[in-house]
Amino acid sequence: MKQDYSITFFYYDKLESVIPFYEHTLGFELVLDQGLARIYRIGNSSYFGMVDGNRGHLRHQPTNAVLLTIVAQDVEGWHARMQTAGVAKLTGIQKGNFCEHFFFEDPEGYAIEIQRFHDPAVAALFRA
Repeated sequence: MKQDYSITFFYYDKLESVIPFYEHTLGFELVLDQGLARIYRIGNSSYFGMVDGNRGHLRHQPTNAVLLTIVAQDVEGWHARMQTAGVAKLTGIQKGNFCEHFFFEDPEGYAIEIQRFHDPAVAALFRA
């Protein structure tokens, strides 16, 4: 059964500490502010949410084994923006067999990747 869309939630100890990063540095569009959670639009049918890890369904963890990947056509442009913004743990752009990508962290240590698939047939698999 095909789903309509998904929302990936990250849990934070101090929610207010990451709001400027996602709204200003990454430019995510705020869709809904629920107080203990905020939901942002990343693309047509992709969403990212942040939750107060002291009040939400789950609790904030000191170390998180999760990666938010944003697929974008302008990897170089994203990289330049993140470099200008001085994001933490910014890697260089890596070009592999399937994609080009780079990594960085948000202010609370969550890993984020920006990538673009080389093969248009592979990229088409992820379009609605």
